[in-house]
Amino acid sequence: MTNTKRARRARTVGEFQSLGGKLFVGDEIMRAIASYKPRPTDVIISPFGKCGTTWLQQTFHTLRTGGDMDFDDISRVVPWIETATALEIDLEAPQRGNPRGFKSHLSYDHMPKGARYVVAFRDAKDAFVSMYRFMEGWFMEPGAVAMEDFYVDWSSSADGGHYWQHLLSWWVQRDNPGVLLFTYEHMIADPLLHIRRLAEFCDIPLDDDLLALTLERSSLAFMLDHEAKFADPMMRRKSEERCNLPLGGDSAKVRKGGVGGHKKELPPDVGAAIDRAWAEHIAPVTGFADYAALDAAVRRRNAA
Repeated sequence: MTNTKRARRARTVGEFQSLGGKLFVGDEIMRAIASYKPRPTDVIISPFGKCGTTWLQQTFHTLRTGGDMDFDDISRVVPWIETATALEIDLEAPQRGNPRGFKSHLSYDHMPKGARYVVAFRDAKDAFVSMYRFMEGWFMEPGAVAMEDFYVDWSSSADGGHYWQHLLSWWVQRDNPGVLLFTYEHMIADPLLHIRRLAEFCDIPLDDDLLALTLERSSLAFMLDHEAKFADPMMRRKSEERCNLPLGGDSAKVRKGGVGGHKKELPPDVGAAIDRAWAEHIAPVTGFADYAALDAAVRRRNAA
């Protein structure tokens, strides 16, 4: 039956939540996860949202294929596990390169076990602002939902999926040989180190030519030049179909990048709330007073 209601984006947090429930259906997600059969050589890229997932997908796919760009959506060649049922993607279908690679936003606790996992952490303040801007123009009418209201939803998502639980679940696994931890900030500061570490972790032979090619094709400039391939076109089309969103919404995932951008636009009360959440959830478990201390610790581990 054709939806004859006028297409529109969310103008309140409640409307945004309703649209999300139409696109991300719990039963579909569970069936998609159950359909995935892990192999010990598989690599699952699983940061929290807006913490470098697409960047790592592209870096990984370039390394394993020697630079393949013949795809319309990076998540077609490095599939997003949780959305496979909705998008009718067979997670067991042959992939273009070895090892097999997948994307996920699951915490370690909810992740299918038996593969290898790559996770990038990012300052919660930058991750939050990036997510807010990502949702504007796609699911939310720009300017209609206040950042303060969006934060309440972002910080308290159901099923243990919020930033704090995700971070802790992976930090606890820091000595697991099947888990590789990065930080978004260090990836920007030293991309060559991270390409080398990723290739080594994935058992992908790396020479100078492949290193140079991967550095170029995982750069912000290159990914912006090929923006459509990294803008979730499959999910955008599905969202327009299910949520009656205006066609051609801004689902671009590769934006300006950078570190500390939140300082220009994060409301002070949201920044204070994030600091309180860190003190409540993260500091008692990790011993790190703030994100900068955790970032420094991960940098030391990767430089060793």
